[in-house]
Amino acid sequence: MTVNLNHTIVAARDKQASAKFLADILGLRVSPDFGPFAPVEIPNGVTLDYMEASGTISPQHYAFLVSEDDFDAIFARIGDAGLTFWADPMHRHPGEINTNDGGRGTYFEDPNGHNLEILTRPYGSGA
Repeated sequence: MTVNLNHTIVAARDKQASAKFLADILGLRVSPDFGPFAPVEIPNGVTLDYMEASGTISPQHYAFLVSEDDFDAIFARIGDAGLTFWADPMHRHPGEINTNDGGRGTYFEDPNGHNLEILTRPYGSGA
């Protein structure tokens, strides 16, 4: 059996602004609207479909495995945007990156409070 994640819906107060935020930070683009969604396609074919939501948005976690060079470029954009970043998902170590499994990783929030992560090695892959 082959199972692949194809897309997920991401709740947002402003779908266009939120999709643009993610696309700009990751160095991607926002695709044309598809129905009620503002999609951002990740290079592995998974799409994050931003959809406007009213009321409280429950923060979710989205992790992006990136190359070392991409980490440097994305981390620079995080800094240029003046975003707070943390070494851990509980946000106990501000202004730091982690070196778990011999790679690098950091967490930051999008405008809706979603916890975004970039990492260069999958967790559990060893050093």
